[in-house]
Amino acid sequence: MEFREITIQDRDWMRQLLGYSDNRAADFNFTVLYIWKDIVHSKVCRIGDYFVVRSFPKGASAPMYLFPSGRGTQEELKEVLESCMEDAHQGGYPFCMEYVQNGQKDILETFFPDRFSFEPQRSYYDYIYSAEDLTFFRGKKFQSKRNFVSRFKRQEGWSYEPLGENNLKECAAMSISWCARYGCGKDPSMASESCSVKNALQNFHQLGLMGGLLRLNGEVVAFTVAEKTNSDTLLVHVEKAYADIPGAYPAIANEFLRNSIVVDAQTGELSVKYINREDDAGDLGLREAKMQYHPLFLLEKYTVKEK
Repeated sequence: MEFREITIQDRDWMRQLLGYSDNRAADFNFTVLYIWKDIVHSKVCRIGDYFVVRSFPKGASAPMYLFPSGRGTQEELKEVLESCMEDAHQGGYPFCMEYVQNGQKDILETFFPDRFSFEPQRSYYDYIYSAEDLTFFRGKKFQSKRNFVSRFKRQEGWSYEPLGENNLKECAAMSISWCARYGCGKDPSMASESCSVKNALQNFHQLGLMGGLLRLNGEVVAFTVAEKTNSDTLLVHVEKAYADIPGAYPAIANEFLRNSIVVDAQTGELSVKYINREDDAGDLGLREAKMQYHPLFLLEKYTVKEK
């Protein structure tokens, strides 16, 4: 297998192959793969109508493979998986696959009975929400969120605007300020996430992203970056707000959706059904915050290793 760097020029063909599975998981999204590539040292290899991503994060004892994306016969998929195992073994490593979902787990168990162990990785589970819930915050369960949004909007001088060429640099500056305020220098994972945010903003247009920001008296105090990732899901890549401004977080989440999700005039249906707000990376505070938005379900993922 010949792995190489992922470039912005890979966007169209990788998105095409990703589209065949219509996967709503964050790990199977070109933007995620691209903005994290230098942080987790990932590379891509294309085999026919499949591609495989291999990563080697700092501190890892072995390379980690992503389940192949694309289309083909069952035999072709099995051959690609066997090639991944051979690639690991040739490098002197045990085979390891990350972010494996239940359907992919079933395929591996069918192709290779009793060959792998499957360890659930709660820190990697994606939080999947109802788009209607997060757009309208209706009902008793969202009373506190509505209160926080109202509290933010009661402040004079607040405004919302979509992300674009005229304000991306301000968001980049706000991200740096946010990092300094909340401790990126002491938290390697936070610093890595900050690098991915920088990559997303620098390549905002090339990646076809969308987003919005909140100002308070002219200053950017919150922003978000997202994209439609499959047929029914909006994937939120970035959400930053100053936590010491009450209501800033739920306000940017809600205002962005209210201004960005299209409602069909005839049916009244939203243009997406689900919102994927990605994982919590094992941060218990972030986990609690994500649960407060009442996910419909968590997208389970496993680490796969040879027995």
